[in-house]
Parts: sequence; C-alpha cells; structure tokens
Amino acid sequence: LLVFWGPIGFAPCFFFMWLMDKKGLRVTVLLTSSLMVLGAGLRCVPVSDLEIRKKLIHGGQLLNGLAGPTVMNAAPFLSTTWFSPDERATATAIASLLNYLGCAAAFLVGPLVVPPPNGTAHLVSLSSTQHIKDRIEAVLYAEFGMVSLIFSAALAYFPSRPPFPPSVAAASQRLSYRRSFCRLLSNFRFLMIALAYAIPLGVFSGWSGVLDLILTPIHVSQVDAGWIGFWSIVGGCVVGIAMARFADFIRGMLKFILLLLLSGATLASTWFTLTCLTTVTHLPLTTATLYTSCILLGIFLNSSIPIFFELFVETVYPVPEGISCGVVTFLSNVFMGVLLFFLTFYHTEISWFNWCLPGSCLLSLLLILCFRESYDRLYLDVVVSV
Repeated sequence: LLVFWGPIGFAPCFFFMWLMDKKGLRVTVLLTSSLMVLGAGLRCVPVSDLEIRKKLIHGGQLLNGLAGPTVMNAAPFLSTTWFSPDERATATAIASLLNYLGCAAAFLVGPLVVPPPNGTAHLVSLSSTQHIKDRIEAVLYAEFGMVSLIFSAALAYFPSRPPFPPSVAAASQRLSYRRSFCRLLSNFRFLMIALAYAIPLGVFSGWSGVLDLILTPIHVSQVDAGWIGFWSIVGGCVVGIAMARFADFIRGMLKFILLLLLSGATLASTWFTLTCLTTVTHLPLTTATLYTSCILLGIFLNSSIPIFFELFVETVYPVPEGISCGVVTFLSNVFMGVLLFFLTFYHTEISWFNWCLPGSCLLSLLLILCFRESYDRLYLDVVVSV
C-alpha cells in the first residue's frame, strides 16, 4: 500500500499540467518541492501511538506521490525552454533519469542501513526490534533533510525561463490547455505511442517497487534484491543519456532506437521469467543469471524513457511538452496502480506478475513497429533557422 500511494498521487496530475503551462517552471517546482518537504516531515513526527504514526506515514507517502507529476513530466518542458535543438534529447535524458538515480539509491540505503526483519539474512539474530526502528527513523530524518535542502535551493534561485529563447520552437506559440487535450485524444498516432510507453513502464515500475517480494520465493535476500535494482537503474541512466546524445547527433532516429531497446527488454524479461520457473524450464537459477537478466531489463526500459519523451513532443507539436508527457505518465501510473491493486489480493503466488513483464514489452514493440514517426518541432527549428 505504501508503494501504491505513488500512482494514487497522480490523480491531480492534470492540475500540475495546467500549472506548468500557465505559470511556468518556478511556481510548479516550488509547489512540488514543498509537498515533498511536508510529506517527508509527516513521516518523521515522533508519535508513540502506532496507529497515528501509521496514518502520518501514509499521509506523507500520499503527499510525496502528489509531487510525482512534476518530477516525471517536467524534463521535456525544461529542455525545450532552456536548450538548443542539438542538446534537447540529452537535457531531457539527464533531467528525467536523475530522478531514477534517487530510486537506485533507495535500493541500497534500505537494505544497507536497516537490518532485515524477515529472516532473509543472518543479521536478524543480531538485531533487536528497537534497533530496526532507530535505523528506519534515521533514514526518514535524512530524507527530510535532503528534500528541505532542495526546496531551499529552489526557493533561493530557480528561474522559469532564460532571458532569450534558445530556439524557434521555444519562442513559438503553443496550443491552449483545452485544445491540447482535444488534439491529443484525436491523434491516433499519439495514442499508439502513449500505450507503447505506458504499458511496459507502468508494469516495470510496479514490478521493481516490490522486487524484494518477487525474489524472496527463490531465496534471494533483500540486500541482493537491492543491488539488482540499483545496478539496473544506474545502467539505465548511463545508457539512456548515451542514447539521447546519439539521438542529438543523428536526428530522426528515435523510432529505430526504441525498437532496439524494446527488443532487448522483451528478451531480458522473458529470460528472467523463465529462469524463475526453474522447476519447469530447468534453466540455471544462479545469482549471475538473476543479476544479468534484471539489470539488462532495467537498462533497456529505463533508457527508453527520454527517447519516448522526445518522440511524444515531436509527434504532437505544438501541444505543450508538459501536457503531452503528463498524459502518458498518467497512463503509466494507471497501469502501475492496477497491477499493485491486484497484488494486494493475489500476493501469495506472484508468478503472474513476472509474466506481465515480457507480455507488456512485446506489445509495446509491436506498437512501435506500426508507428509512423514525424518530427514537426525539429522541422520548424531547422527550416525557420535556415
């Protein structure tokens, strides 16, 4: 349920789209970071009553989830506002994937700082309940300090836009909020590419959020699960930035890059799922195979995020970047929320969750194959600049 508050927090994402479109980045980022500070603070309130403490922690998770729309949607808007056409894909990749480095750190901080209470490691005999509580509180206080520092920095200096627009597209007039939604809902190509993004990334986000639960039946400790999640995200960030830089140098290759990444994700997720069914497939179930398949899956899917974002913006231009990317991340969180909802009822046997991964990746690959790409924003920048 704590993980479930993330997709639930996306319910008012359309308000944040409107705020970003009308008020700019500074107001939106300040509101988002203040929600994070308040959410992290609620989780640190020292209340002795466990029921009240539980409600405060769930409330903090919800406020943190409300900050998700800006964090996940603002990268393409930021890159268009501040960067030239030959830097946009790289800027989008850095701005969107640095968020996932925080998730990678979470995979390590939890298992390394807090001893496991569920008997998956030998440290349980050396750890008392009070010691585990103290370590959890230390993590929560540290997170509160970090988000407070980020809020202070944004409050001190975070301009909405540069003094001069870096490109023709950055200075051009965009569609209104209402007309943008009409354009998106009537654009079949956008709906196709939106589903190609939302289905596999939503499934993968829900799957990675409960990775330790998925790996426990095959006797993988939460520390090993944390390292698997860490390296899959770090690898995705590195490869994603490299792919985006390649897309900046050789323009018009976004569909080809996505085909390569989704083909790799389909193969890696199939390998992992079949490996977990070792009694049926008789494939070797070793730490090396689990690490390799999970890390490859994370690399292929996480690195596709900025490429998808750039393709969304190019396909539906002149729809504002925050609106087009907001719609697809909302869809992604809907799929994530549906899976986690079912997981709350069917959590005793979760092999079905693993099969959702290769199925979603294969469906996305087929949608990308049928997609006809266009580069309307890039065409405007090149032609008008010439």
